[in-house]
Amino acid sequence: MDRRRENDMELSKATLEIFTDLEQKWLSHCESSRKTRVLSIDGGGTTCIVAAAALIYLEDQIRLRAGDPHANVVDFFDIVTGTGIGGVLASMLCAADSSGRPLFTARAAVDLITQRNSELFKAGITGFLRVRRRLSGKSMDKVLKQVFSRQDGRFLTLKDTCKPLLVPCYDLKSSAPFVFSRADAIESPSFDFELWKVCRATSATPSHFKPFNLSSVDGKTTCTAVDGGLVMNNPTAAAVTHVLHNKRDFPCVNGVDDLLVLSLGNGTMTTELEALQSNGKCSKSSIVSIVLGGVSETVDQILGNAFCWNRTGYVRIQANGMEDDVLKETAVETLPFGGKRLLTETNGQRIEAFAQRLIASSSRSSSLPPSPCKEAVASPLANGR
Repeated sequence: MDRRRENDMELSKATLEIFTDLEQKWLSHCESSRKTRVLSIDGGGTTCIVAAAALIYLEDQIRLRAGDPHANVVDFFDIVTGTGIGGVLASMLCAADSSGRPLFTARAAVDLITQRNSELFKAGITGFLRVRRRLSGKSMDKVLKQVFSRQDGRFLTLKDTCKPLLVPCYDLKSSAPFVFSRADAIESPSFDFELWKVCRATSATPSHFKPFNLSSVDGKTTCTAVDGGLVMNNPTAAAVTHVLHNKRDFPCVNGVDDLLVLSLGNGTMTTELEALQSNGKCSKSSIVSIVLGGVSETVDQILGNAFCWNRTGYVRIQANGMEDDVLKETAVETLPFGGKRLLTETNGQRIEAFAQRLIASSSRSSSLPPSPCKEAVASPLANGR
């Protein structure tokens, strides 16, 4: 009996040592892991000027500081989100080739949007008198299908991305926001959607496009989408929440101190605000612009509060109308309890500092696997994709 008790004690001791060792290794891994890096791009407009300038400069800085002329901006982020034109840009940055590598550099993605902007947002002719009222959905469809096509003639889907991707829209059928997510797409084909459709859904601004009907790859989930900017023009909070609650993909994230977040705005509504302040009158389109801007700034305010003790963990780049060059503008920061303040840095200098933190926070290798659909082969375009 004593011998049996002795054996049980030795077994318990050995078991305890094993689990203690495993626990220490896990904790050590979490403590030594780099911060989880979030990239968010606002919606609004058709050109994404602020985000475009910031992303190109960020990628240049990363390449310079990492000593790698071929580094892509998404190599240094763990999740990317975007709304509207920002969602198109985010999807392009995350779209993967057959080896799981990004199809687009930041510059290539911005160049394509710039060069084909007149096709993406081509004026359509509607009505009995053939008055130009809406933009051409067919023209945008054609461009997006070419951008997200594969060599076998099929289209890239949410699963065909090199990093987790979140893109919001508003679903008229359910009267609620709908967020397209790679995490959900991996779980079920009922939540996997073709990327060109995702981009159309998040860009379907009611004043420009008709609601866009789309379905998942298996046809089981449907959505009647309008612009995600109506409810989530600044999707940064959605990305932060996703990371904090997705323990499968981000097991070591316990709070905002474990995050490094870059949020890119899409310009301010200075003209509309001045008009409203001067005579109290504003067009309907201007009111919508102000609402979208207010949504974005509210999210910025909330995140400013969340990161109030870790201001280097959250950086917001936004145009303030002081310079023609966004990178030369004096940076503005939201105060934790309301209001904003001018910083001593420019937006360009903030991006430089953020690039340094990205590189210092971890090794270049990603903690997450590349695209789970390695067989997806996308066709190259003449612009150097």
